[in-house]
Order: sequence, then structure tokens, then C-alpha cells
Amino acid sequence: MATSLKLNIPTNAPRGSPAFTQALKACFALHAFQADQVQFCKSAGASVSLEAPKEGIEIVDINAIVRYLARIGGAPWISDDRAPDDAWIEWEEVVLRPRIRELNTVLDLAEKLLAKSGIAKSGSVTPAQIILFSTLYDTIATAPPSILDRHPQLKGWYYQTLESEWAIEGIQKAAALTTVSSLDSVSAKAVKTAPVAATKAPSKPVVIGTEADRKVQTGVQMKTYAPDEKILPRPGEKNILITSALPYVNNVPHLGNIIGSVLSGDVYSRYCKARNYNCLYVCGTDEYGTATETKAIEEGVTPRQLCDKYNALHRNVYDWFNIGFDHFGRTTTPEQTEIAQDIFLKLHKNGHLTEDSITQLYCEKHEGFLADRYVEGTCPKCQYDDARGDQCDKCGSLLDPMELINPRCKLDDSPPVVRPTKHIYIKLDELQPQEEEWFHKSVTEGNWSKNGKIITESWLKEGLQKRAITRDLFWGTPVPLEGYEKKVLYVWFDACIGYVSITATYTKDWEKWWKDPANVKLYQFMGKDNVPFHSVIFPSSQLGTKDNWTMVHHISTTEYLQYEGGKFSKSRNVGVFGNNAQDTGIPPDVWRFYLLSSRPETGDSQFIWRDFILKNNSELLARLGNFVNRLVKFVAAKYEGLVPDFADAAKDAAFDGFKADVNKLLKGYVDELEAVHIRAGTELLMQVAQRGNQFLQDNKLDNATFAAQPAKTAAVVGLGLNLIYLLSALCYPYMPATGESIARQLNAPVRTIPDTWELDLLPGHRIGKAEYLFSMIDPKKEEEWQSKYGGDKKVEEALKEEEKKKKADKKQKKKGASKAKAGPVEAVKDAAAALLPSAPAEQ
Repeated sequence: MATSLKLNIPTNAPRGSPAFTQALKACFALHAFQADQVQFCKSAGASVSLEAPKEGIEIVDINAIVRYLARIGGAPWISDDRAPDDAWIEWEEVVLRPRIRELNTVLDLAEKLLAKSGIAKSGSVTPAQIILFSTLYDTIATAPPSILDRHPQLKGWYYQTLESEWAIEGIQKAAALTTVSSLDSVSAKAVKTAPVAATKAPSKPVVIGTEADRKVQTGVQMKTYAPDEKILPRPGEKNILITSALPYVNNVPHLGNIIGSVLSGDVYSRYCKARNYNCLYVCGTDEYGTATETKAIEEGVTPRQLCDKYNALHRNVYDWFNIGFDHFGRTTTPEQTEIAQDIFLKLHKNGHLTEDSITQLYCEKHEGFLADRYVEGTCPKCQYDDARGDQCDKCGSLLDPMELINPRCKLDDSPPVVRPTKHIYIKLDELQPQEEEWFHKSVTEGNWSKNGKIITESWLKEGLQKRAITRDLFWGTPVPLEGYEKKVLYVWFDACIGYVSITATYTKDWEKWWKDPANVKLYQFMGKDNVPFHSVIFPSSQLGTKDNWTMVHHISTTEYLQYEGGKFSKSRNVGVFGNNAQDTGIPPDVWRFYLLSSRPETGDSQFIWRDFILKNNSELLARLGNFVNRLVKFVAAKYEGLVPDFADAAKDAAFDGFKADVNKLLKGYVDELEAVHIRAGTELLMQVAQRGNQFLQDNKLDNATFAAQPAKTAAVVGLGLNLIYLLSALCYPYMPATGESIARQLNAPVRTIPDTWELDLLPGHRIGKAEYLFSMIDPKKEEEWQSKYGGDKKVEEALKEEEKKKKADKKQKKKGASKAKAGPVEAVKDAAAALLPSAPAEQ
């Protein structure tokens, strides 16, 4: 039996801290195993340690100390330093290290552990019992008394253990040796009769990691703006203006909509801000046009009411996804009318507009000209039955309603007739030389996405033609010409002007962003179907005004995101839409990372539930989350939450290869993001996290190394913490909440993305409290979510059958309609008039 043992207990171990839990374990073990030859000593260190001078050992791992005291205390079932049931190992691995935040979840696991290990039924005290009880003690003692009611087996074991002599004496001894004083005078009887009240937490919360505790290099903090400060271009700085395709207001955005524009734009905006560029990101809902009118009729509301409803819905979805717009507006504003009409009038003044009489489809049943989206029919290019008058959703071709085969009125399904009307056209053919000259310069200097370049080149190669920019509608920007009082600007001409008007609703100094091309670079994000409007029509309109417009520098485009092998469809309840993502309970950052890591940049990509779960569990949780959690907890346990003195040891040439690897990956990350290669950034982010895991593994960061090689361990910890700080910045564009959590755990400001990795957390810096970044997703959820959101094979087959039935019903309806008597025209007119009170009579 060893003699002259010294047990060092940290005096600065407040209730709720890892050090206090360590002290409890040591005191419980000392009394449980009657190791009275051990001398208690107060210590200024950060953790419990046991010195055995005659044996020439010092034990610093608290669980090893518990097992050592059990052995020297003469426990008959202890043959070595490991308990035979080893339940403590499972507890440590299953509960303490994973990302579990919910107390009830922790208690559920503890109860299962009790049943599995047999701790509760054991007649003697085991190290596993002490470790489990110590870990739960602070949590349960400071929680409401009813917290254990849902866990009857655990409750019985906990209070039975609390009344044992070793627990009572251990609590009192730990309280006397540490900064906790509330239990110093508590008697054993008091503990037995009122265990919860006796272990009440201190009234003042423990503050871990304040700004006063920071020791961080200057100049690493990300620039912030005051709440009422407007972001404006600054002379001599890198001024970046970012827009993403305005989501149309008449629907709920699905995952494909989100990744195609607003989320991609958000990543680049956050990247620019993490580089301390002067950056403004604007977006808003596109609210004018035929689709809004038709949707309003379907829902029985006015177009304004419809826009108000869906604008709020879009805002809620984007807020949940943590899309960090600097301003999110809408196109139905006075600013939109003023700026759009100004552009129109300047084009007219400069001779780039022309009037022409055309034949247009007219519905005799409700007596109105049919704008493009009021007409449906068969696509002449791919034979798709449900093509719209402006575009085919299947092949993506832009169409004229007159081209449709077997056209029909969307409102009443009747066949339209052709009648003459007049419209205003923009003469794109005359503007093509200017457009081409600008395009070749911009696409080269801005390094556009490949499909953006190809689509624009295709339009220019075919030769631009004049295109109508007015429509026979009520809901839109009024045409500012005499004789056109009952017409509005066509939405594809009007919508891109929305970026300008939305900026104007943000700041009256909007021209500083939009009319200063020498100092501002414009980046635009969109799906490939929006390319021509941004690369041909809007730039041609800008050029035609002869104003000094800021024109697009870089266009970033995506292909289509498919859902489990098919298309998203709200009407068919197939796919995940913005509100559905919230319903799953999976945090926004996990959704963001998955979508961005599978961003359809060079071809269509698939949303697959199995991949989604695997990406969370094997990458986010296993690589990034475990790396951060392991190191932060190690520092809290071994260094009292302080960054050790690692500066000299970190200069050892043995670490040069690691530093070089990190800087190489960092350079790759910056290069890819500067080129707006967003998906590649996710790959490099995870490579940095994996290099950190490898670094800890190569250097064997554990208790043995901590005891045997303190200088090396300090260097590994110092380098590791600084790599985590770098990771917080690399995460921020993709997973902002995760980046902020890491910074919070390190008690450091949200930081910039540097060109070169430096050691910015200095020795003596106090870190904050550990947080779990990610949680495990049960693989069984795949089948549940597939069934709920229409992703499994049975649902796909059912949808195909439904599509066949729908086509058959349409054919039957047309056949029957041709034999039926025409209904009264007034009924349709009255319905339209009630919903669109300002509509022209002929509509």
C-alpha cells in the first residue's frame, strides 16, 4: 500500500466548473475506498492531481486517480487500474464528448447506462459509480426538483447514492477545499433530509471568458457597422455590391431556389466581410407581372395582399437560413416606379425604343388580351404540354405565346383568338455592338461562371432582336407614355431594375453604388434560367441610357438542384421547401453546408437524404465538431481554461510541416473564394479541420503526453487553438452560427480571413465555455423524411401516375368543353374586377 500520497485540489473550482467536478470525484473516491493515507492539499492549479513520491508517479487524469484510489484502498475486485465493468468509459464517450445539449437526453443516456452496467444493483462502490454520480451531481442539484420525475430508475439511484456516507462526506470535503462555501457548515443529517436544497448553486453565476481575459493579436477582428450606419462605397477600398436573383413573390422557395441565388450570394457576401472588404448585399421579392395577377385570382385576394403575404413568408425563410442581407426589399415601391420610368424615358429619348402593332392572343370568354403567363400550351421545341407563354419550364426555351401549339387561356381554359394591339419594343439589335463590347470585357475581367458565359454567347451569336417591354396588364410599373395608360412595363424588363430601386429604399445615396463603375464591382448570383436578363437585357438597357452605370463584373450561376432523382413540386408535395427545413429540427448551418457542398455549379446535382445525414455525421460532427470540442475541453481541464505558454516550443522545426500544410490550404481557400468557386471552399474548409485532427493524432494529445512532455503538449495545444480560431473564420461564410460559436468558445472576437495563418491567440488568453457544434442524426430518419417529403420510390411512381391522369383529364376536359355551351362572359369579368378593381375594362 502506498504511503505519503498527496492529493492536490484546486481552490478556484467554482460550482459548475470542470475543476469542481474533478474535486468531487477525488473526494468521493477517498471516502468511498477509505484511502486515509492520502493527504489533502489545496492547489493553485487548474485540475486535480495525485502525487506518489515513493512510487515516483504523478497522476493527472481524474478518472485514473479514482481507479488508483480504489486499488490502494483494497477494493477486492480491483486487479489493475481498470474497473471490470468499465461503464465509466461508455459514459465518458457517449455523454461527455458528443454534442448533446438537452438535459433530458443526458439523463436518458445515464439511465440506460445504469441498466446496462449494473451499477445500481452493485453491492459495493465502483469507480464507474463515482464517475457517473460526480458528473451528474452539479447538473441535477441545480436543476428543478421535478427534472428526475421522467427518469424513475435514475432518480432512485441518485438519491440513494446521495444519502451514502461517502457522498455526504465527499460533498462536504469538496466544498471545504474549493471556493464553494455554501456547503461548509452543512451537516450529514441536513444533506440526508434535504439533498436538493443542500446543494443549491451559488447565487452569482460563474463568468467564464470575458473580454478582459482576452489576449489576442490586434487587427484580426472583423469590421462591424453601427445599427443605423449605411454601408456606402469608400474611396481607396475594395467596394463590392452583391445581388442575388429576386425571388418571385408568388411561391414558397424550395432548396433549389435557395442555393441557386440567395444562399450563394450570402456566402460571398460573408466572405467579403470576413476579408474586411466594403460590401453591400441587397435582395428582395419580385412582385409585378402576370404571375402575381393569376396567383391573386387563384387565392381570392388582391395582388397587393398577395405580395404582402409572400414577402413576409420569404423574409421568414431567409431569416431562418441566416441569410445576411444588408437590405431585403421589394419591387412594388415608388422608388421602383421612378427609376424604371427614368430608364424607359432615357431609352426613348435616345432612340432605342420603337412602337409596333402586333397580333396578340385575346380571350373572348373574359374579353381580355392575354399576357404571356396567361397562356399555356404545348412547347414547339420539346412538346411539353404545360409550357407557359413566356418560357418552357422543361427545356428552358424562351417563347412567344403565338408559338405555342394548342394555346389555352389560363383563367378559363378556353382557346384564345388573335387580335391586333400595340406595344413598345427595345431595339436590342441596334444595341448589340455596345452590348458585345461590354460583354467581352466583363466576362474576361470578371471571370464569369462557364454557363453564364455560354448562354450569353449563344444569344449574341443568334443575333439580338427587338423585344416588347410593355404588357396589357394592371399590376406593374405604369408605362410613362401617352396612349399607354392601360399598359405596364414587362416584368423581365422591370425586374432587374429592382436591384437599383431596392438599394434606393436602403439609402438615398444609392447612386454611389450604382453609378460609380470605377470604384464598385457588381457581383450577381442566379440560376442559369435568369442569365439572359442579367447579361443581355439589363446591360443593354443600362448602355442605352448613356448614364455611367455600375454594370455586372461577375455573374455566378448554378444549374438545377434535383430532389431524390426528380423535381421539386409544391403542388405535388415533393421536395423540401423553406418552411419544411425548419420542421425537421436540423439547425440551419447543417442545411447550409450540405446545400453549398453539393451546389450545382457545372451540372445538375441531387438532394439525397442519405447523403445529407452522412455529411452531418461523418464530416461536420466527426471532423470539425470533434476537433473543436476535444481541444477546448482539454484546455479547460488541464490548463484551467488558459492558453499555455507555447510560443517558444511552437518554433520547433518539428511543427514547420504542419504550419506549411495549413497555409497551403488557406491559400487554396482564399483563391477559390476570390474566384467565386463556392463549392470548392467547403472542401478546403473540411481539409483544414481534418489536418487539425491529424495534428492532434500525430502528437498524441492525451494525459500521458501532458504529464511526460509538458512543453510539447503546450505547443500542440497552442497551435491547435489557433487553428480552431482560423477555422471559425473559414466557417463563417458557410456556417455563420458555427463560426460565431467557435469564436465564443475561444472567448475571441469574430475574426477576419487572413492571407497567412498567424498565431493570434496568445499565451495567457482565457478561453470560454465549450459548446457542442453538431449533433448526431439517426440514419433511420432517412426513411421517415423520404416518406414525408415525397422522396422515396413509391411516391415517385405515384407522382408519375398522377401526371398521366392529369394529362388525360385535360384532354377529356377539352373534348367536353368543345361540346358545352359557352358560359356567361360577365361571370369571369366580375370575378376579375372584384380582385383587380383598377384593371382596364378589356381585361
